[in-house]
Amino acid sequence: MNPRIHQAVAALGEGPLCESAIERHIAPLFSRVLSEERIYLANHSLGRPLDAMADDLAEAAALWYAHLGDAWDAWLEEREVFRARIASLIGAPRPDCVVPKTSAGQGLRTVLNALPGKPLVISTRGEFDSIDVILKQHAALGRIEVHWIDPDSSGHFTVEPIIDAVTRGADLVVVSQIMFMTGQIVGDLDRLADACHGHAARLLVDSYHAIGVIPVDAAAMQCDFMIGGSYKYLRGGPGACFLYISPAALDSGLRPLDTGWFANSDEFAYERPDPPLLKRGGDAFLESTPPVLTWYQARSGQQFTLAIGVERLRAWSLHQLGLLREYLSQAGVDSVIGGDAGHGAFLAIRLACAMQLPPLLQQQGIICDARGEWLRLCPDCLTHDEELRRAASVLGKLLYASHLAT
Repeated sequence: MNPRIHQAVAALGEGPLCESAIERHIAPLFSRVLSEERIYLANHSLGRPLDAMADDLAEAAALWYAHLGDAWDAWLEEREVFRARIASLIGAPRPDCVVPKTSAGQGLRTVLNALPGKPLVISTRGEFDSIDVILKQHAALGRIEVHWIDPDSSGHFTVEPIIDAVTRGADLVVVSQIMFMTGQIVGDLDRLADACHGHAARLLVDSYHAIGVIPVDAAAMQCDFMIGGSYKYLRGGPGACFLYISPAALDSGLRPLDTGWFANSDEFAYERPDPPLLKRGGDAFLESTPPVLTWYQARSGQQFTLAIGVERLRAWSLHQLGLLREYLSQAGVDSVIGGDAGHGAFLAIRLACAMQLPPLLQQQGIICDARGEWLRLCPDCLTHDEELRRAASVLGKLLYASHLAT
């Protein structure tokens, strides 16, 4: 554990977070990113990094300068620590169930390519674009068949229609734990897992918008696979992603097509058996020479989240989102969802003009984003109450002045 992170979190004491304590003890860990004058409400997209992130990357580079090829000893030790921290964050029973990947989509492809024959995949219309594109492209090339589940009349996704489809036959179900457009938490995934396993299907859960936001327990969920990464709430930037494979899936005889020489039983012995002799467990799903810097890049964000605690961050997030909803309502902004136990870390506002708004808000120093007809606003623990008030006021005035809401 980074001593500065440990000391800062310890100084908070126990109990609920508050703005004054965060400003005094936690904000100094983020002095570089907080030096810019802006209201950052895109934490659901790219999380704000700690100052320590640059030092961690410098450490990885220093190993290269000093040791050249021998740096691999320390780099691979960092890989294992990365896997262990992810395992703690997602409730994985052991670290080797966590396979480092450069994207969640790479994890999905690994699973698709490991399934025999032409798998029948069930997924929803609410999955993130990379997942959606991969499934559609695999289907277009005849590698899989996809059955799509639409939302209900209120725009929500529930497990019931997915379970109904599973009973008619499936090999793999792909579903998000939290939907990326609206922040809706999809409940009863453990019940979906039971249905999948009762009908010889496997369950892959995309937890990208859940990890670091709500407690995630892959073992209790009984999912066969989970994908996610550090880009958002774990403050680890792009490329530091993973595929979780359950012990049961690993023991089922699943064999990777997406693999590489780092999965060899002894990667540095340079033996060449045919077929390859792969490592045990999740190590068989390691691929070729990995991008080692991502493990260092993700270190401080993972340490911070584990130190402060997801439950504690969640309680403060719900407090902030409740205030932001109130300020938006006072500013005349309606059609807001989120800020409750059924949603993740951001508010979503349904507007026909949603995609036009982020550039206009950026001109006012407010950073957010939109997906389709949904404007998304996500504070983090560093966000001040005054920033929430101003963002709501500016958005309300912008919609009123330009009549964009219509």
